[in-house]
Amino acid sequence: MEIVFNYYKRITDRLATKGKVFVGMSGGVDSSVAAMLLRDLGYDVTGVFIQTWQPDYIRCTWKDDRLDAMRVCAGLGIKFETLDLSATYKKSVIDYFLDEYKNNRTPNPDIMCNKYVKFGAFLSYAHACGARIATGHYASIKDDELFTSKDTNKDQTYFLYQIKKGDLGDITFPLANYTKTEVREIAKKNNLWVSDKKDSQGICMLGGEIDVKEFLKIELNTVGGEVINEDGEIIGRHDGVELYTIGERHGFIIDKNENNTSYFITKKDLSNNTLIVSQNKPKQTTEGNLILEDINIITANLKDFDDVVLARSRYRGELFQIKFDANTNRAELITDTPICVPGQSLVMYNKNGKVLGGGIIS
Repeated sequence: MEIVFNYYKRITDRLATKGKVFVGMSGGVDSSVAAMLLRDLGYDVTGVFIQTWQPDYIRCTWKDDRLDAMRVCAGLGIKFETLDLSATYKKSVIDYFLDEYKNNRTPNPDIMCNKYVKFGAFLSYAHACGARIATGHYASIKDDELFTSKDTNKDQTYFLYQIKKGDLGDITFPLANYTKTEVREIAKKNNLWVSDKKDSQGICMLGGEIDVKEFLKIELNTVGGEVINEDGEIIGRHDGVELYTIGERHGFIIDKNENNTSYFITKKDLSNNTLIVSQNKPKQTTEGNLILEDINIITANLKDFDDVVLARSRYRGELFQIKFDANTNRAELITDTPICVPGQSLVMYNKNGKVLGGGIIS
């Protein structure tokens, strides 16, 4: 098949100068194929497994993933090493994740993991060793600008907008021009150890051994409370107000609900540890303006913001139109948009799929 025999011809043109590349190896199929593609192009490839933090009450899954990464590197005949970034991960990802929930905001740990771990500490380590880095993300870099990938369903640029503009020249995404299906077929054809391995789920690099709400219950030591209707009547119970988001209709108990009526969370009262619910589904759009914080502008051309741009407020979310003012950090919503939750990121694009930047919704 073409995707197998001609895959080496489809790496982005920017990989013109061979050199030393550290590939972030997760033990999964995407990073494994990325390493193989670069090896076959003649690069001096080292697979680097990034060790992160895991709580002591779940099975230590990173050791299994590390073993898979080692096996892949051995099969490819490339060097392998482990980089311990557990302290950085705990401080910049997990502590942030928990603090956001404590403050009634909805965080995105994958974005912070990319900012501080993969494209922060890992990139700094590679620089110190005279290398650039590569990962198995579905994204594209052209002329030192970040673009969406060929596989629009798997595109991960939403999680990458916090990469520093000046670092793009030292980063490559070998899977830019592939779909997930093609990547798995390449892995199978080349007998990679992890060709059939399932994608990881869960909190960023913690793996899928623990449900997010169970993790929050333990780490935040949540306390159950009351569920109240719009008339102020106590009608049920919940496991801890921090565990829920506006619009959610599962995970709490409504007493004496004989008709099995659906109730939606319309408000969270942190001070009284109560959830306010309604039988009416809350508004699913946001109007007016949004204020962004922790903004990162990644485009090299600020004139990109002279016109209306596209944005999304969640991974693979619907794109909507905004007008962004870099002087006030304000995003003017041109039309009603999907509901934008404080703590989540708003990521901006132009019509050609170039990532312009983004920030956290205040």
